[in-house]
Amino acid sequence: DPFIEVSVEEAKEIDPTYEIGDIIEYQVTPMDFGRIAAQTAKQVVVQRIRETERGMIYDDYINRQTEVVTGVIQRISNEKVFINMGRAEGILNVNEQIPGEKYRVNQRLKVYVMDVKKTTKGPQVFLSRTHPGLVKRLFELEVPEIQDGIVEIKSISREAGSRTKIAVCTYDENVDPVGACVGTRGNRVQAVVEELSGEKIDIITWSEEPGKLISSALSPAKVEMVLIDEDEKAATVVVPDFQLSLAIGKEGQNVRLAAKLCGWKIDIKSHSQYYPPEIVEEAAVVQADPEEEQKDETE
Repeated sequence: DPFIEVSVEEAKEIDPTYEIGDIIEYQVTPMDFGRIAAQTAKQVVVQRIRETERGMIYDDYINRQTEVVTGVIQRISNEKVFINMGRAEGILNVNEQIPGEKYRVNQRLKVYVMDVKKTTKGPQVFLSRTHPGLVKRLFELEVPEIQDGIVEIKSISREAGSRTKIAVCTYDENVDPVGACVGTRGNRVQAVVEELSGEKIDIITWSEEPGKLISSALSPAKVEMVLIDEDEKAATVVVPDFQLSLAIGKEGQNVRLAAKLCGWKIDIKSHSQYYPPEIVEEAAVVQADPEEEQKDETE
């Protein structure tokens, strides 16, 4: 094709180093290009370059979904926070902001990449500070044992800005998974707490035994007994009377997070609710020693 190809001989006249398959570039200045045509050509080239850049940014961030990135707050508009992440601008919507957390321009912030969408203005990156995945990624950054796969985060339940419960496990009997996450003098968990503006974090050991897992998930409350219904995937938990409010938590938060963490429906009863006084009295009578009763009658 004479329009896009030349012979090797012609190419070597231009540069003796050219070989078959090489590309030769010519600088061409069309004689009949007017000002409007040149401007149109420039706009087309610029538009294609922008589209290519947008495509590259989209591909970059679509592969970074579920990861944590650090950005700088660029502006705040209608309670939406716009974060500069270098090549792209992320959006932190109101429902993805930690309740009570204050934001200011030029503040550095760690955020969770939740979703990436293509729009006419380019890719939009939707961020979150409330997603449970943020807590998981922060622990991965702070705890080398999690990065190395020695400790595994099995489950997370979170009410952003208030409390989070995490269940961890390890397959190395020489490693304490909870201790690894807490760190020396609590330095590892404290680093995560500070990043989350003081959010409380409970870390427990994961167990394949539902009763043991549920009992641990309700900490700091002490549990007397756990009754499991496998068919309904429900559990009845008995706690001491003075521990009932602690087990339920403020506005039911503790039991709600525990149920989400374990994946079980949990019904909490106090000792006196599960063992009414009349039943206890009847049981005491039944368990009374018959010989003692006969001795009393003889006397």
